[in-house]
Amino acid sequence: MKRKNDHGFPDRNAIVAFIKANPGKVGTREIAREFGLKNADRAELRRILRELADDGVIKKRGRKVQEPESLPPTLLADITGRDSDGELIASPAEWDEVESGEPPKIRIHMPRRAQPGTAAGVGDRALLRIERSEETEGPAWHGRIIKVIDKAKSRILGVFRSLPEGGGRLVPVDKKFADRELNIAKTETQGAQDGDLVSVDIVRSRGFGLASGRVREKLGSVKSEKAISLIAIYAHDIPLQFSPAAEREAEAAEPANLKGREDWRDVPLVTIDPPDAKDHDDAVHAEADPDPNNRGGFIVNVAIADVSFYVRPGTALDRDAIDRGNSVYFPDRVVPMLPERISNNLCSLVPGESRGALAVRMVIGPDGRKRSHTFHRILMRSAAKLHYAQAQAAIDGRPDDTTGPLLDPILKPLYAAYACVKRARDERDPLNLDLPERKILLTSDGTVDRVIVPERLDAHKLIEEFMILANVAAAETLEKRSLPLIYRVHDEPTLEKVHALQEFLQTLDVPFAKTGALRPTMFNRVLAQLEGHDYYLLVSEVVLRAQAQAEYSAENYGHFGLNLRRYAHFTSPIRRYADLVVHRALVRALGLGEGALPDSETPESLGEVAAHISLTERRAMKAERETVDRLIAHHLADRIGATFQGRVSGVTRAGLFVKLDDTGADGLIPIRSLGTEYFNYDESRHALVGSRSGAMHQLGDVVDVRLVEAAPIAGALRFELLSAGETAARGRRDFRPQRKSAKARPGRSPEKKRKPEKQRKSGKGKQDKGKNKAWKR
Repeated sequence: MKRKNDHGFPDRNAIVAFIKANPGKVGTREIAREFGLKNADRAELRRILRELADDGVIKKRGRKVQEPESLPPTLLADITGRDSDGELIASPAEWDEVESGEPPKIRIHMPRRAQPGTAAGVGDRALLRIERSEETEGPAWHGRIIKVIDKAKSRILGVFRSLPEGGGRLVPVDKKFADRELNIAKTETQGAQDGDLVSVDIVRSRGFGLASGRVREKLGSVKSEKAISLIAIYAHDIPLQFSPAAEREAEAAEPANLKGREDWRDVPLVTIDPPDAKDHDDAVHAEADPDPNNRGGFIVNVAIADVSFYVRPGTALDRDAIDRGNSVYFPDRVVPMLPERISNNLCSLVPGESRGALAVRMVIGPDGRKRSHTFHRILMRSAAKLHYAQAQAAIDGRPDDTTGPLLDPILKPLYAAYACVKRARDERDPLNLDLPERKILLTSDGTVDRVIVPERLDAHKLIEEFMILANVAAAETLEKRSLPLIYRVHDEPTLEKVHALQEFLQTLDVPFAKTGALRPTMFNRVLAQLEGHDYYLLVSEVVLRAQAQAEYSAENYGHFGLNLRRYAHFTSPIRRYADLVVHRALVRALGLGEGALPDSETPESLGEVAAHISLTERRAMKAERETVDRLIAHHLADRIGATFQGRVSGVTRAGLFVKLDDTGADGLIPIRSLGTEYFNYDESRHALVGSRSGAMHQLGDVVDVRLVEAAPIAGALRFELLSAGETAARGRRDFRPQRKSAKARPGRSPEKKRKPEKQRKSGKGKQDKGKNKAWKR
């Protein structure tokens, strides 16, 4: 019998029990159905669920609710090392470090006599039975091995270090196995020199002492930046070579023709991309709508390379593409999702060449809102290949030989349509995070030339907004036709992250009152208050860290960052498998011919695909980030002792993390190097405070540092602090935005003094350092 309280509602324990019994599958509708609640009772049910979420009893994820995050009772884990007692230590094989921080450690209990299939060692992957530890010291989780899934890799990537007597040692590049050096005999070096990046086959493992290995492949010297990206490629198991069958299919592919297509070759579509882009998969065109009923409106055409025509479900090309999930971009190379014959040739919308495409024609009203749209399978011919700065320069009055003839007939209508669309975008008010991103420029020999932050232009925003419109149109069409699809979803921030952000902003005297449903507007209001202030960039990064990680899902729970109810990736099928699935679904839904999504695909099967490509996306992001860190560490390795200016970007019990102004590189100042006194970690102020002097080093401080150590393989920098900390007793520096009048903050006179720090409330926010972008289009 379902327990109910005196008011006829199920009690909290019954609701929580039902949620626990149906993990990840329960929302308001399911709970109401389970307990026989009518529509009029759902408001009260939502209130109860909000209370449970505020109490931390459950967690909200889109429209679903579930238990707070914890490790499941069975878990796939990688055994990464041993503790001081010799016990095996593992961590989850799949873990979102961006959203959840460092993966938890699991101490593995090994019985005296192991059952068959449960004997494990460092480097193995195993299925564990998990339980919480009752001990106050050591890992919070204990595990028992159910089954060893994969034994330790027989091939390891590392740096060869030669020995005077001949032969050498392999130092693994994977931080998890940094203490697993291999002995390389003189006869097994294959001519490797000290400092070479090599892959090594393990030829003999030992219970004690070093295992032995044989050099299989020399990948180049780690002194060359060209080898740096290979570290990430091999360390993250990113497929580098296509299967022979996929290569044969790519070479045999024929160019698209007019069969089954509309002829759009006279429509002057243009591509606008970065100057170093090698594939061009989207083209745009806009014109004023001649319909007198839409005066002031526009027709916007977005054409996307028809990858689904060449990459059919179940083929070798398809198998390789889903295995990769996406292309991976490094400063010196691209690891593409599809072979070059497809990505850089048949599907690249180069000027003057007929290319197959899937296009969406969108009618935009004078208010910037999309009134209607239609999809078309077409044959097109790009009128021009432009890069962002080139298009922007033409609009700004500096056309060149290419853009001059395009200015009036093509570029001005595009920018006019963007100005119209921007009205609706501003009204929608998506999350307004426009943080600068580093770009590494290499010289002709592959060494780092310099690190820049490219200027954000209206040309970038124009393409982004048109692509967002096209993605929304794709999702709407497939939902209307009741076809399964893969959504691009982005959950709202967790309650814990919102509370941590509130406490951080309180130290800056910036109000952030969460009332009602969470909306991007709340974060935008904070950023608007700080615009023009020295701490705008810092607060932007902290707001970014509070956001959830965007992902792919067969279940739609909306896109919080873009403030959209439905959204699907459609515009980059050359480099993202999710877009290819959406193309196939559109072909099937609209009867557009060959390459359709198979009838056998269901929401459940696409859910598995979505989970896989979400992991490959995170793998790519991590590999790209690590490579940038390694390249910059390599670039700075010969500048030991040099001084730099930067800003404190993270404060932890381990020390201060500093981001350099000129390169954006992150490095650590260990807490032990701050001085002879003991420094206390003040979590509420995000600061380290000296126990005797009261000297305070705080998040956001501008500091001078000296480079003490650079480790290119690890991508790590260590600094020495040269700046003195402020005295905490003097009180908090005024971080409030500079306001022109008291009207900027009602209810508080600008002359009114702030309370001393000790009289203000403090909290227990959590500071995490240097996370990559937590949400993406």
